[in-house]
Amino acid sequence: MGRRKELPLLEKVRISDIGAEGNALARVDNLVVFVPMLIPGDVVDVKIIRKRKKYIEGRAVKFHEYSSDRIIPKCRHFGICGGCRWQHLPYHLQLKYKEKQVRDNLMRIGKIDLPEINPIIGSTEEYFYRNKLEYSFSDKRWFTDEEVKSGIRFEKEPALGFHIPGLFDRVLDIEECHLQPEPSNLIKNSVRNYAIEKGLSFFDLKEQKGFLRNLVIRNALDGGIMVIVVFFADDEAKRKGLMDFLAEEYPGITSLQYIINSKKNSSLNDQNPILYKGSDHLTEEMDGLKFRIGAKSFYQTNTKQAISLYRITREFAGLSGKEIVYDLYTGTGTIANYLAGSAEKVVGIEYVDLAVQDARINSGINNITNTIFFSGDVKEVLSEKFLSENGRPDV
Repeated sequence: MGRRKELPLLEKVRISDIGAEGNALARVDNLVVFVPMLIPGDVVDVKIIRKRKKYIEGRAVKFHEYSSDRIIPKCRHFGICGGCRWQHLPYHLQLKYKEKQVRDNLMRIGKIDLPEINPIIGSTEEYFYRNKLEYSFSDKRWFTDEEVKSGIRFEKEPALGFHIPGLFDRVLDIEECHLQPEPSNLIKNSVRNYAIEKGLSFFDLKEQKGFLRNLVIRNALDGGIMVIVVFFADDEAKRKGLMDFLAEEYPGITSLQYIINSKKNSSLNDQNPILYKGSDHLTEEMDGLKFRIGAKSFYQTNTKQAISLYRITREFAGLSGKEIVYDLYTGTGTIANYLAGSAEKVVGIEYVDLAVQDARINSGINNITNTIFFSGDVKEVLSEKFLSENGRPDV
């Protein structure tokens, strides 16, 4: 077999824009070049990884100039973790390029003639805004380039963190994440340290074995904290040891739950959370309405932005109080219940039955009587018969 042809190096490429998924782009000889983790103004040598008909994918191997817009990322894991792609760019410029992407996708690619697009309404908090993070346990920690180049031989080590992009079985051990407020990092690090100290086995995704699988941490604006430990296999003594440790170490946890998930994928939608201590839900308040958030409930991950989003939705809907509103893919009915006070009737449709149950509970909690929720696939539920029975939507 012949050797694979070595792809050339592109020298002194000036980055001019940011494209999808935060990948920076440049233009070389009428071809678009995509390079991750760069920003406009950077000048780099690019090693070509993949050549397509209309574009090239590459990675930066040498910097000649750094963009004057570049800032120092806050997170020590930036560039490896893959969760945050824009931390080296000031937030106002992140918004500028995201807005440009929306405009380009609709007008340049989609050829849609649009009126003036309203500017993005940015988040008041750039960091510590998330109300949910899910960490993965792995018996194989991902070693950084610096560790590999150091020449030190590392033994296989466990990790509790995030999956490396594109590698389903490799997990980067996260020491500090800047997305969720404390005690998120404290809880995560305590669980990892406890598990190592007690010799609890971390999950091996390839071999499908191990004890600890995932750790989910949720929080509410009122200070409520939900922690869900996901075990791959059950061992009552070890499970109880870890759960008791969490309850004693963090008395501020208001909902402590666990799940035994022994199937091949890590999705929790079809799993039964078991309450260990406290309440089985968190409560979030939004403009005077209360919303119940269970272990599997979907809720917008940036709570304060969700309030902005729903206020704008209500404004755009322009309701007078006489309309029939359909909220498709309603989830736990947050938008449906939020709009109910301004409409005659709101009909919510959602595929996940448990979410529909939450939506009905949310209506009940807030004494809302003009909502009705149905579970099923929108394309099947939304028939002529359904419309005649529930009324045609105005919005």
